[in-house]
Amino acid sequence: MGSSSRRALVSVSDKTGLASLGKRLSSLGFEILSTGGTARFLRDNGVTVTDVSDVTGFPEIMDGRVKTLHPKIHGALLGRRQNPSHRQAMETHGIHPIDFVFVNLYPFSETVRKPGVTVEEAIEQIDIGGPSMIRSSAKNHESVTVVTDPADYDRVLSLLESGQEVSPSLRRELAVKAFRSTSEYDRLIVSYFEGLSGLGEEKGEAFPDRLEVDLKLQQSLRYGENPHQKAALYRYAGGNEGGVAGARKIWGKEMSYNNYLDTDAAWKLVSEFSETAVVIVKHNNPCGVSLGQSVLEAYQKARDTDPVSSFGGVVAVNRPVDQESAQEMARIFLEVVVAPGFTPEAKEILTRKKDIRLLEIPGKTGSGEPFEIRTISGGVLIQSPDTTVAPEPSSLKIVSEVQPTPGQIRDAVFAFAVGKHVKSNAIILAKEGVTVGIGAGQMSRVDSVRLSGMKATRPTIGSVLASDAFFPFRDGIDEAAKLGVVGIIQPGGSIRDEEVLAAAREHKMFMILTGVRHFRH
Repeated sequence: MGSSSRRALVSVSDKTGLASLGKRLSSLGFEILSTGGTARFLRDNGVTVTDVSDVTGFPEIMDGRVKTLHPKIHGALLGRRQNPSHRQAMETHGIHPIDFVFVNLYPFSETVRKPGVTVEEAIEQIDIGGPSMIRSSAKNHESVTVVTDPADYDRVLSLLESGQEVSPSLRRELAVKAFRSTSEYDRLIVSYFEGLSGLGEEKGEAFPDRLEVDLKLQQSLRYGENPHQKAALYRYAGGNEGGVAGARKIWGKEMSYNNYLDTDAAWKLVSEFSETAVVIVKHNNPCGVSLGQSVLEAYQKARDTDPVSSFGGVVAVNRPVDQESAQEMARIFLEVVVAPGFTPEAKEILTRKKDIRLLEIPGKTGSGEPFEIRTISGGVLIQSPDTTVAPEPSSLKIVSEVQPTPGQIRDAVFAFAVGKHVKSNAIILAKEGVTVGIGAGQMSRVDSVRLSGMKATRPTIGSVLASDAFFPFRDGIDEAAKLGVVGIIQPGGSIRDEEVLAAAREHKMFMILTGVRHFRH
């Protein structure tokens, strides 16, 4: 079947490790076939290269769009070495086998993320020859070793340099990785053009007919919500570095499944506020939230909302943790502290506690996911994130004769923002920028009102009550009055709004309607 030397085809956009790859292949006696910029790069680094056009007898044409799409290349990749008829066809047509393929694809995702990129520029980054070579090689992995990730170069070359061959199991592993790379590449292209076309929106929908989500394993977790459940953390492939999944752990043992859930809940809530704020979460619900002039003040007030539940909780801060606040945090057991940063003094104090985990997330949420995914039996539910921010005081609709003071309006907006992150039915009591009591996850709204009072460790008299949805009956207002609530903020929209407002008038409360519901199931 022609030449006795082994041949390797090298055509890459990502030049990481390319010079070393070329030199090591040459030292092993490989004939290296290459194209375009890859060939130039290798020659510039002293590596002898055979142009693919010399093999095919056909020049690169159409600005490089056509160069490797030729039987002399794909026959060399697809021909089964153990099949007599394949061997005969290769002999007849002068096709010499290619044993190793090192290919990665045009940087389509990087291109389309650039500001101002045109459709024409994006189209030219759709690789055709690369995926074709990858798929041909991976299909014939019983004979061909295909490598698409520079991180795998050394795995293959070290075996060859030690006189070993690439095992069938490794060839299959690399083939799976190769097929995954082309699959992900096609998904990115589909997503880009769907975004341009507004597919789904043409039907009055916000979602395409088919939805593919590209996730990459970041780490396996010890277990899930319970020890008998397996769990892992995946991240959106090609996404940004923000959010809890991208947080940098600077101290402590590995995060658990439940740690991640609670930390995400805490971080999303604390990111609602521009003022200094601290959130403490337990079992995915906030048990204390406070604004403050300092991190220390906000932490102390948040902790004291529910000191029993705060023990073993997750703390989120939207400012760097300083020495004074770290000293206070160190007084009780905390699972996680997440913040934009920690001063050296704070790190020194908190890292004395072996069971705590410290996470840094620069900025706010930084997540930017276009949708939320919830699994149900047999499928998934998709929705856009609840990104509605706390209402501006000027947009609030005050429907009562009693008018709230500026401080009460501030408390109302604060409490309503907290309620967005509390399991429904959610009732929040707040006063002076601090949660007084939180009623979460009850089946009836009146029971959530009662629970908020039961959980209160400060006097509830003079507090403002926020409800994540409307009051279906006046009984919730009557219970709030027993707690000394001076006013209520809620979405409104019940068929009994007038009955509810009449109850507020009777109890001399103010009533604010937002028109925005914040259910969290």
